[in-house]
Amino acid sequence: MTKKAKARSKKRDCVIPGHPVPARELSQYSVDNDPPSENDIANYVHGQARDETVQHVERIKQEVVLGDKYEIWDVITNKDRWWVITNMTNLYSQRHFPSLDYTLSFHIGLMMRLRSRPDTADSEEPSPFDEVFRRQEQAKHRNDIAVEAEDYQAVGMQLRECLISLIGALRRRVRVPPEMERPQDANVIAWSELLINQLCGGSSDKELRHHLKNTAKETWQLVNWLTHDRNVNNTASTIAIHSCDTVVGDFVHLLMQDRTGNVYECPVCKSRNVRTHFDISIEPDGDYFMTCGVCDWSSHPNAGKPVERRP
Repeated sequence: MTKKAKARSKKRDCVIPGHPVPARELSQYSVDNDPPSENDIANYVHGQARDETVQHVERIKQEVVLGDKYEIWDVITNKDRWWVITNMTNLYSQRHFPSLDYTLSFHIGLMMRLRSRPDTADSEEPSPFDEVFRRQEQAKHRNDIAVEAEDYQAVGMQLRECLISLIGALRRRVRVPPEMERPQDANVIAWSELLINQLCGGSSDKELRHHLKNTAKETWQLVNWLTHDRNVNNTASTIAIHSCDTVVGDFVHLLMQDRTGNVYECPVCKSRNVRTHFDISIEPDGDYFMTCGVCDWSSHPNAGKPVERRP
């Protein structure tokens, strides 16, 4: 080969940089950025590893196992590198879990064991119902260690406060027409009826409203009975906990649908891959917003602006 040919061949050679691309710059070279979801994952890692700063978040892949979808994320911080796997979200240091396939298998097994236990508040994402979920957990813990009737009465008291906290969280986020008379703050039955009318209006939902109101009313009466009856036992306490879980779940779902405008498909591309997020920074005290998993549509009030991650 002549010298000129060798020179031309050398120019065509692929040159590999001798140093890695800084983690903070990696996102510039990603073709599938998903800022809202990346921000959710970054906030989760900040919450779990409080002394670390997230520098890069990248979705590696997603897998469906027995009907459940798992997203696998690669997260680089200033101190470590993590796998973050969803459903339910958990993180694993890549120093201890170098194999992604092994980590995913481990995660699925761990989540199956957790799901086999009684329901717990498993989300680390911010929520307007954090106080409600905390009181639920406290009631379940008291029920686990209860022995005497007064121990079960204490469970009833905790459930009572849980429902009052639930109504308080809803009152702050559901618009009630000014001409409507507002019940006393602790009047759970009256507030439940008013809020259900606002969140589940329309003639087609008459039966649903009837069911929701009865469930809320009877659960409130049950936990008050549990609080005052001197002969209560584990059976009564456990059933009251399950009833309270149902009421909380019903209202959380109603509020999410109301705050996201009952969006079931993307208004831009018509995809049904619409996700729900909660952003604590939306004034006045946090709110839900929607994003599309196919296109860039978002209902966030700051949509179109760069998504800021917590430092």
